[in-house]
Amino acid sequence: MSNSPTFRQCLRPVDVLVIAFAVLLCFINLFSMGLIHEWAILVGINIFSCFGIAIISYLSETRTSRVIRAIHNWYPVPTIFLVFKEMYVIIQSIAHPDWDPLLIKIDHGMFGADPTVWLGMHASPVLTEILQIAYVSYYFIMLTVGIELFLRNEREKFSYIVFVIVYGFFLSYLGYLAVPAVGPRFTLHDFSALKSELPGVWLTNGLRDFIDAGESIPNNVSNAIVYAQRDAFPSGHTEMTLISVYLAFHYKLKSRWILLLFGTLLIISTVYLRYHYVIDVIGGTVFMLFTVWTAPKLSAWWEKIRG
Repeated sequence: MSNSPTFRQCLRPVDVLVIAFAVLLCFINLFSMGLIHEWAILVGINIFSCFGIAIISYLSETRTSRVIRAIHNWYPVPTIFLVFKEMYVIIQSIAHPDWDPLLIKIDHGMFGADPTVWLGMHASPVLTEILQIAYVSYYFIMLTVGIELFLRNEREKFSYIVFVIVYGFFLSYLGYLAVPAVGPRFTLHDFSALKSELPGVWLTNGLRDFIDAGESIPNNVSNAIVYAQRDAFPSGHTEMTLISVYLAFHYKLKSRWILLLFGTLLIISTVYLRYHYVIDVIGGTVFMLFTVWTAPKLSAWWEKIRG
């Protein structure tokens, strides 16, 4: 009698999460096929991904190949970005009205003014440079948490933090779908004048271009807002940074204090650099709290089913 595990037993919580979200995206594409021209391609990719994850998960648990295990451990990293781009296609195609006017009104109601405008009056090139670097460190903060746990050879904890981070990202993507918004650099400020109004020192412009490219905004276009990713609310930078710092302190990682420093500067930068309204940051904080509250329950639920 074979002792090989079943496919269900091989699926980690993050595998089930990615498959479930891919299925959800299939339904969104199917229900919106009249608006999304690429719906058939996206559905096909999502279905293929589901089968691919199931196969990789099974092979990772039943074979000794280090390559397969490495793929199983780290495939969520590119998956996060690929799903982000699929959300871009979906949101741009559905083209619901942007919620920026309401977000601006909320910020103005809380402060009696627009925070990004006020901060711009106190900006300096050196501060802009520091905060732009901190903003881009977002892409390394989460990796640092995962890599440190991986190098400590604590595979169960590593698997769990990967699940929490992917879960947090997917929740923020649903927020973008529900509340599409472009942020104050397009609404309260002149996007084309950003480099002259908020100059840095050496790296700022290059880092800005890098971020714009990741959000599908071409260089030197007059109507950049048309291309912009609707990802202002909630602030994913805030949500995922807080999740990463929380996990770093929860597991007492050596990098936790450095992550706290960069994370604090990063959250300040989201408003200072005009990527987000303050209400986006508050929204990101709420999403973070919901994520870390529900993630253990969801993970434990699947582990029980998995046996």
